[in-house]
Amino acid sequence: MRGKLTVEDRGPVRIGIDFGGTKIEGAALDAAGNILLRKRLPTPAAYDAALTAVRDVVMDIEAQLGSGATVGIGTPGSLVAATGRMRNANVTYLNEQPFLHDLHEALGRDVRLANDANCFALSEAIDGAAAGSESVFGLIIGTGCGGGLVLGGKVLNGPHGLAGELGHVPLPDPQGEELPLPPCWCGQRGCLESWISGTGFQRSHTVATGRDMTAPEIVAAAGQGDGPARAALDGFRDRLARALALVANMVDPDVFVLGGGMSNVEAIYDGLAEAIRARSFSGAWAGSVVPARWGDSSGVRGAAFLWEIEEARAQARSLA
Repeated sequence: MRGKLTVEDRGPVRIGIDFGGTKIEGAALDAAGNILLRKRLPTPAAYDAALTAVRDVVMDIEAQLGSGATVGIGTPGSLVAATGRMRNANVTYLNEQPFLHDLHEALGRDVRLANDANCFALSEAIDGAAAGSESVFGLIIGTGCGGGLVLGGKVLNGPHGLAGELGHVPLPDPQGEELPLPPCWCGQRGCLESWISGTGFQRSHTVATGRDMTAPEIVAAAGQGDGPARAALDGFRDRLARALALVANMVDPDVFVLGGGMSNVEAIYDGLAEAIRARSFSGAWAGSVVPARWGDSSGVRGAAFLWEIEEARAQARSLA
């Protein structure tokens, strides 16, 4: 955090909220994208309490700033434009709720809302690890698995809010011990979230070895030469390559940016771009795979940028 700024120094302030399964984090950004301050609260166990928690985070930040700010929020799941209600959130009490409308009421102002993986991808495309790239696919591989696609600086949502939902695409080319495909909480079987998330990595190791270890413990064991742990890590990298090759063949991004806990495991990058290329059509994909520049801050930063993107779109429409 930088030294205390005057209102004149910091320019327009934007607040981003990252609504996660365990915490609600807010951050205030100045006009240059610097984080001025942060506020975190545990994610409540009920919907009404969650609305109050978001309101409290925003009010506390504004009280410390001494001024108001725009508010953008990144959420699990997505908002269905036709109904105004949430869908596919693993914080399940959000599902079927008019969350954006209720946030308007709780905060007494307009709010911008987007899927958390879209916020992550947007942050990294604007001034993160993929800055300057025309097409960026961001993939969060943490507790779950979620993707976001940014084209020409704009998040692609799709009319049903499904763009980038790689976590609930079936694992391509399942084989051997990957069969039969495991059930997913979404009701389907074999979803990539069951394989290329931290929990999926842990599950596949447990199934193969009968040993109950956390993902960091497995990674550490692999680094010390443990055979089954190394096999689990190799399997994770191979499945990740299969998943990203599917995206490469569909949208051909310049850059894949990885976030979440598993993105910090350096070993998954070894030969990953080459493995994607080998599975792409005619071996033509020649992009890169990089870890996020902003790490855990990408979610709140992308949420804060939602107003800026909306204003740019409005200006473009007015000039058309």
